[in-house]
Amino acid sequence: MTSPILAIRKLGFQWETQDPFLFCVHHLDLYPAGNDEFGPAASLTGRNIGQDFTTKDGWRMYHGETVPGFPAHPHRGFETVTVVLKGFVDHSDSHGSEGRYGDGDVQWMTAGSGLQHAEMFPLLDKNNPNPMELFQIWINLPKAKKFAPPFYKMLWSEDIPAFSQTDEKGKQTEITVIAGKIEEVVPPAPAPDSWAFPAENEVAIWIIKMEAGAVFELPPASKGLNRSLYFYRGSEVAITGTTLKPMHSAELKSDESVLIENGDQEGYLLLLQGKPIAEPVVQHGPFVMNSVEEIHQAFNDYRKTQFGGWPFKRYDNVHPREKGRFASYSDGRKEEKPLNQL
Repeated sequence: MTSPILAIRKLGFQWETQDPFLFCVHHLDLYPAGNDEFGPAASLTGRNIGQDFTTKDGWRMYHGETVPGFPAHPHRGFETVTVVLKGFVDHSDSHGSEGRYGDGDVQWMTAGSGLQHAEMFPLLDKNNPNPMELFQIWINLPKAKKFAPPFYKMLWSEDIPAFSQTDEKGKQTEITVIAGKIEEVVPPAPAPDSWAFPAENEVAIWIIKMEAGAVFELPPASKGLNRSLYFYRGSEVAITGTTLKPMHSAELKSDESVLIENGDQEGYLLLLQGKPIAEPVVQHGPFVMNSVEEIHQAFNDYRKTQFGGWPFKRYDNVHPREKGRFASYSDGRKEEKPLNQL
């Protein structure tokens, strides 16, 4: 019997992905208590402020100068799916939309024809550490959707379902189902222009949590999909007998079931799966198109229009400390959720 594993890779800061995914980043920052300006109540001496991607004291400022995160920057031609496991993200964009999400919430944003957005990590707790953990996953858009209207929606943690299974020894595996059904568990719909929206593309984003010693059989999907399993926390897992150490991924045959046996610590894996778009990909910085000419066009359009400009006073816009989890959309809709963590 041949192995369902096609390749094993070591993970860096940006995780290598397969079509239709462009890449995935796992952010884990153990921020200290916050100060009055939502930044770390700690010295920033010795950091490359504006380009702080080196982990120092367990955390990074990224492109932020006062507040950690990513001040206003443009995108065109793809989508971001931001899964926040711990901590909070303050969203602002060039269409005037705003939001704060965290505690397991997911933001699904279609950049489409182009927009600017800011993703800041406000340190809301002034008395205790502010740990932050999130995945940002970039999904390509097919040529027919590259110029779709920019759009975002929230998949609130309260609405994201979980699938649970207990093995013969009573050990549990729980899957947070962000995209792609498993058995009868169906997640909220993704953004309407997403490659993930048509069910036949079988796009799946699952976070798999396994008890120590748990055994789980990953069910098969259709043939011809790209399927990757990322082991990011735990001691080790065996995939059909092949040992995988933390911070390694396995590319899998999509139409075969895969037996996962967890080691002696609680284990966490991320599954990314989908039918490939199978079109040319040309990426330059924040733009992902099908040709070099379209990349040039994206830069020209951004210089001319700024993709709608920036309607906020600060490029690192953050919301009031007392504000809960919320989303305010360009069409006037608003959603409010409690801030559970604090």
